[in-house]
Amino acid sequence: MALRVDESEQGTWTVLRVSGELDLVTSPRLRRQVHDAVAEGRRDLVLDLSGVQFCDSSGVGVLIAARRLMRSCQGRLRLILPARGALDGSHVNKVLAALGVRRLFEVYGDVGSAADDLAEPLSA
Repeated sequence: MALRVDESEQGTWTVLRVSGELDLVTSPRLRRQVHDAVAEGRRDLVLDLSGVQFCDSSGVGVLIAARRLMRSCQGRLRLILPARGALDGSHVNKVLAALGVRRLFEVYGDVGSAADDLAEPLSA
């Protein structure tokens, strides 16, 4: 399955809604979209990964690189995974947890809470 990335705005946040497979072949597309958003001056970024069915280590590498990029430009990065994580079948959540990097990210259950500056992230 191919990777699809749809971009929208939610207040001051740029939302990249990602669906499909995030792997060695497709992850450069997401990396490019994150870099393009930063190059255009956007500093608040939400990656909605709730539609990702598969994620390998190259996909995780893109997420970690996106986190590093956003931090380097004093930006913010938030991820959306299903509210109950692996219990709801989130492959990305399972992979992040298995690799021990889930705690690096602010994770939310939906776009509304991710774009709300007063909302608390889900626990790791």
